[in-house]
Amino acid sequence: MSEPYDPKAIEARWQRRWEADGLYRVAPDPSRPKFYFLTMYPYPSGDLHIGHWYAMAPSDCKARYLRMRGYDVLFPIGFDAFGLPAENAAIQHGIHPYKWTMANIERMRGQLRSMGAMFDWSREVVTCRPEYYKWNQWFFLKFYDAGLAYRAMAAVDWCPRCNTTLAREQVVGAERVCERCGTPVIKKDLEQWFFRITKYAEELLDFSKMDWPERVATLQRNWIGRSEGTEVVYTTEQGDPITVFTTRPDTLFGATFLVLAPEHPLVEKLTTPERRAEVAAYVQRARRQTEIERLAEDREKTGVFIGAYARHPLTGARIPIYIGDYVLLTYGTGAIHAVPAHDTRDYAFAKRYKLPIPVVIAPPDWDGKPLPEAYIGEGVMVNSGPFDGTPSAEGRRRVTEALERAGRGRPAVTYRLRDWLISRQRYWGTPIPIVYCPRCGTVPVPYEHLPVLLPEDAEFLPTGESPLRHHEGFRRTTCPRCGAPAERETDTMDTFVDSSWYQYRYLSPHDPDRPFDPEAGRRWLPVDQYTGGVEHAVMHLLYTRFFTKVMRDLGLVAFDEPMVRLFNQGIILGPDGNRMSKSRGNVVNPDDYVGTMGADVVRAYLMFLGPWDSGGPWNPQGIEGIHRFLHRVWHLVLDTAPGDETPPEAGSPLASAVRRTVHRTLRRVTDDLESFRFNTALAALMECTNALARLRDEGASRTAEWAPALRTLVLMLAPFTPHLAEELWARLGQPYSVHRQPWPEVDPDAVREETITLVLQVNGRVRDRVTVPADLPAAQARDVALASEKVRRFIDGKAVEDVIVVPGKLVNVVVR
Repeated sequence: MSEPYDPKAIEARWQRRWEADGLYRVAPDPSRPKFYFLTMYPYPSGDLHIGHWYAMAPSDCKARYLRMRGYDVLFPIGFDAFGLPAENAAIQHGIHPYKWTMANIERMRGQLRSMGAMFDWSREVVTCRPEYYKWNQWFFLKFYDAGLAYRAMAAVDWCPRCNTTLAREQVVGAERVCERCGTPVIKKDLEQWFFRITKYAEELLDFSKMDWPERVATLQRNWIGRSEGTEVVYTTEQGDPITVFTTRPDTLFGATFLVLAPEHPLVEKLTTPERRAEVAAYVQRARRQTEIERLAEDREKTGVFIGAYARHPLTGARIPIYIGDYVLLTYGTGAIHAVPAHDTRDYAFAKRYKLPIPVVIAPPDWDGKPLPEAYIGEGVMVNSGPFDGTPSAEGRRRVTEALERAGRGRPAVTYRLRDWLISRQRYWGTPIPIVYCPRCGTVPVPYEHLPVLLPEDAEFLPTGESPLRHHEGFRRTTCPRCGAPAERETDTMDTFVDSSWYQYRYLSPHDPDRPFDPEAGRRWLPVDQYTGGVEHAVMHLLYTRFFTKVMRDLGLVAFDEPMVRLFNQGIILGPDGNRMSKSRGNVVNPDDYVGTMGADVVRAYLMFLGPWDSGGPWNPQGIEGIHRFLHRVWHLVLDTAPGDETPPEAGSPLASAVRRTVHRTLRRVTDDLESFRFNTALAALMECTNALARLRDEGASRTAEWAPALRTLVLMLAPFTPHLAEELWARLGQPYSVHRQPWPEVDPDAVREETITLVLQVNGRVRDRVTVPADLPAAQARDVALASEKVRRFIDGKAVEDVIVVPGKLVNVVVR
């Protein structure tokens, strides 16, 4: 019996060796095809939780497999290091965000290394370092020069007591109060910076150039929200135009009121004196709600009449104007026309406020009476003047043409997508490289003056106000154009800017002159395989696509999409089947298991617990099973006794069984790894281990096939359990390292089936199943079918018109 399997000693020893040898450091090898494999980088929260392992260990397994398949694999890692938690730590614990962040990164580096992943640490990026965020600023200036970065008014959550903006997570409870002081939060308009992502809305709808999950494509398409329709221009009695967008211009004659967003700039102008108090109160209530709350489908739609009217663009009818919190200034034009007979939401609103509900699209068999509910389908136009009797589809075209002739509308395409607001009123982010000069106005910082550095001596106030607003040394500067005293922008960038292009920085993370080396870009880009959670579909994954398209237009890259393929893993749950959280007490700390069972056990269990894209609950009994499996592998490889009996002859049934077992497993594992089916690949390896153990007991270890079988087994295990495989490979006397070996090739002869089950049919219905040689000729298969007693029952006395043979599968006898 060999010594016990000691993962703690084995894993530490091999990790030191790999690091010393630079085993995973990537030097481009033109003789091998490239493969850029990337998994989403973590935020340095301070501890590597089991969710990180669940995202990274299977990715590492696939990257290792690809390397063994002959690819030159780039598999880098870094840290998404800016963000609010570091700033909160500074306020609560008096520790600078940089110190807090770097201490967390140091701890997480050690935990990541304990995983044994093949990350190329020489390419690490840390986004809070000036050598990284300098290039965030460089991109900002490029966007600004191209007209893609601009400043405009936008609402923020504001605490009037703390005198500061709040992030979404700092607004708590149904009453939406400040988490620090409990004061009700209000909306406040501030000038902020945007990226013009809407310019690329149409192109972002196209997924034809990449292999991404349909779920992600659908989420992005819905987020972009393309709609074809008609812009309609109403005019107030004061002469102000109000533009609305509709996909159903055929219902235009049923519009009986307009609804403006409470924030619409015309509300203040149009509201009559007697309505002002009620309107102001409603506006205040609406501005305290989130957009999600205001748009909830199950929420009762409310509004207030502002006392003003507009004129219908084709009939001139007088139409009352309301405000309603379910209309948002940031969606569409910030105004809608309401057609209550043909829109469910408008119908409920009109009923509540006793507004007219004229029918203008007749449902089938309409009797001319009022409708009991909104009819939103197609029909024939009625009560629509010259358009009566026109089918809906034709009516949409004709009404739009009439609006065009009258100068009151036009065909239009709109998008739900809004421009990306990148301003954050916080310290711990990339400073926006803009200077405000009393003489020159808004002035971009010259490229040669980058980076604009965050001041190290920031003072964090208990209120949460950004220290940059009160840091005179940072704020006060001189204008780059005229030299006059000026002020810096004190907003910092959304951290999604960091992650929108980080895959490029991995190519040359310390380059002082460029965001990335273009020669390295020609070698590695675009990313061949990206892995991460589907929860990033409409933020990070959309923004990185936008960035790549802008980079293409700037001449920095020659492709359209950042990642060719995307795979979304599921979520690992607590042992109770719920999402892990400290409040539930169901958080699993991977360090506890690594310290006792070893990293390879944790890696393998996470890949075994279920399909990777489905996730599943952590099961302590399940990981025990994996632990026992690796021990069985250890002893299978190392405890093979030579025996005293005469070795079986070459080509004996025992030797053939060994080879057949290993190569059928190799075929399964190869197919499963190609498709990210780690759980079934491990199941195949377990079956193989058990089968080899049984064959060993029958004397298979004395055959010439035994040693090659063990080597192939270890090679198959290498992507899953890299430390165990390396140790066993060395103990088998093989050259270092197992992770430099090619993936074994399947022997077709070894996996060929000797017999098959042949399905016998009569007129397409199964009548019998028989076992026959796998290579049975078609003529003999025909004879077998016709000789079957079960088949004979259904063909006796009938004419056989044809016998169809599908080799290796079935025979169908056609009779009449």
